[in-house]
Amino acid sequence: MTAKLILGTEIREQILEEITAEVKAIKAKHGVVPGLVTILIGENPASMSYVTLKIQTAHRVGFTEVQDSQPVDISEADLLALIDKYNKDDSINGILVQLPLPKHINEKKVLNAIDPDKDVDGFHPVNVGRLMIGGSEVRFPPCTPAGIQEMIVRAGVETKGAEVVVVGRSNIVGKPIANMMLQKGAGANSTVTIVHTGTKNMDAHCKRADILIVAAGVPGLVKPEWIKPGACVIDVGVNRVGEKVSEKTGKKIAILKGDVDFDAAKEIAGSITPVPGGVGPMTITMLMKNTLKSLKFKLGIA
Repeated sequence: MTAKLILGTEIREQILEEITAEVKAIKAKHGVVPGLVTILIGENPASMSYVTLKIQTAHRVGFTEVQDSQPVDISEADLLALIDKYNKDDSINGILVQLPLPKHINEKKVLNAIDPDKDVDGFHPVNVGRLMIGGSEVRFPPCTPAGIQEMIVRAGVETKGAEVVVVGRSNIVGKPIANMMLQKGAGANSTVTIVHTGTKNMDAHCKRADILIVAAGVPGLVKPEWIKPGACVIDVGVNRVGEKVSEKTGKKIAILKGDVDFDAAKEIAGSITPVPGGVGPMTITMLMKNTLKSLKFKLGIA
């Protein structure tokens, strides 16, 4: 039996509609809307494209969006001063510095300069610590892991007591999603194993998983025989493996593949995310959710 598809494109629409409705209600009652600033350094095409999507999404859900583009040769001191300005701006609830940064700027210093209560990416050490403690301490879970958890919950997959195996130990996906899934509470309360390049018999660990989350960045790493029949498979990998000509536009586009052998895996898994169209659309969506949460914390209604 072919697995149920967990489509990030569909879940994104559900969440954005929920955010839009909540923003309208807050505006009607409190007279304010969430404010998000995106700081873009230079003109990296990929960064510019990604920032454009963030701006469009913020406008769609009713946020005030400030796009602050700076030249590639901005000094580190000037960038830190700019962040400080937005830290002190009461109309701004979320500050996003688009990565990567130019080599002359210390990325860690810049991210740590953001007020943790406006760090809607969830990368500040304070928010990492809050995530580790869990419960009411959590403010802004990193966006991709938060999207993964939303997908699992909204797909109706039982997490309580489930064996979760996370393939990959990155600070952006692997470590935080593992921590989130082992916390007490709805959508979590799981037994979690992390596997990585130093793990022996990785396949044996994966075969135990009721929920298999793969974020290794290696196309086709997880073979169908590694998957437990009926398991939920979340493929975070987005790997460019070539190019093809689009039938719609006639232009060259990237061929994307996940970390899982999708065609074979879908015949074994109970549910699975495709690539593209799976986890990818959820990241910006959860950024919007975090920005809304920031305003709600400020208003005392979170």
